[in-house]
Amino acid sequence: MISRLRKRLSLSQTSFGHEVHSSAMGVSRWERGAQEPPSHSYIELGNLAGDPDCWFFWGRAGLRSEDLMRVLPKLRDRFPQPNLHNFQLVHAGTTTLKPEKTQLVAIPLLKIVAATNGEKGDNMPILHEAPVESMIAAPKEWCPNPGSTYSLRVRGNSMNPLIYDDYILVVDSSQVDRAKLDGKIIIAWHKDVGLTVSRFRRYDHTEVLHAENREYGSVTLDRKNNWKIIAKVLWWIGRAP
Repeated sequence: MISRLRKRLSLSQTSFGHEVHSSAMGVSRWERGAQEPPSHSYIELGNLAGDPDCWFFWGRAGLRSEDLMRVLPKLRDRFPQPNLHNFQLVHAGTTTLKPEKTQLVAIPLLKIVAATNGEKGDNMPILHEAPVESMIAAPKEWCPNPGSTYSLRVRGNSMNPLIYDDYILVVDSSQVDRAKLDGKIIIAWHKDVGLTVSRFRRYDHTEVLHAENREYGSVTLDRKNNWKIIAKVLWWIGRAP
C-alpha cells in the first residue's frame, strides 16, 4: 500500500520520506515489510493519500472515521447547504483541488503538553516525533501548511484571559523565522523547562517571551539559555465555561 501510494505520487523514496519525516532507508523498510511505520507516520501517510485511502493509513494509526466525522456537524453549521458530499479530505502539497468543495485537513492531536509561564511542559523539541492521541479536522484555509500542522494541549493559566488551562493549540512548525514572529504567540522549547507557550516580542537586539497575564514574569532569550522556537500558534480551541 505504501509503495503504491509513493508511485501514484511519482515520488522517489527520498522525496517521499521527506514528506513523512522519514529517511529513504526507512521508506524502503516500510515497503518491504521489514518495519512498520510509527503512528505519526501513518497519520502523515493518510494526509498524503487523501480520501478514500487515508482511512486505511489512519486506521493503522488507531484512528477511526468517527474521530473525524464527529467534528463535521460543527463545520456544517458554517455553510448554507450542509451536505457530506460537499466535503473533501486533502493532503499537504496537493495540486488537484476542487474549489466547489470544502476541503478538510486532518490534524494530529499530539499526546504532549505545552506549559505557560510558571509550569513545566513536556520535553519534546521535535513535534512530529510525539505520540498521537487523536485527530481533529479543520478547513484547509485555517492550515496554511498542512504537512507541518499539529495540535497539542496547554497546561497553566499565565496566558489568561486569551488561552486557558487544557485548551488545544493548533500550531505550524514550519513558521519559526524570528524576524516574522514579533507579537505572535509561539511554542518554544528549553531542555530544563520543556515546551512553553508565550507571546514573542523583539526589542532592538533583545527577544522576550511574555505571559499574557502580567502577574507572571517574562523570559529573556539569549545565546546562553539555548531557547528554541519550534512553532507558531495558528489558533486554539477552548471549552465554554
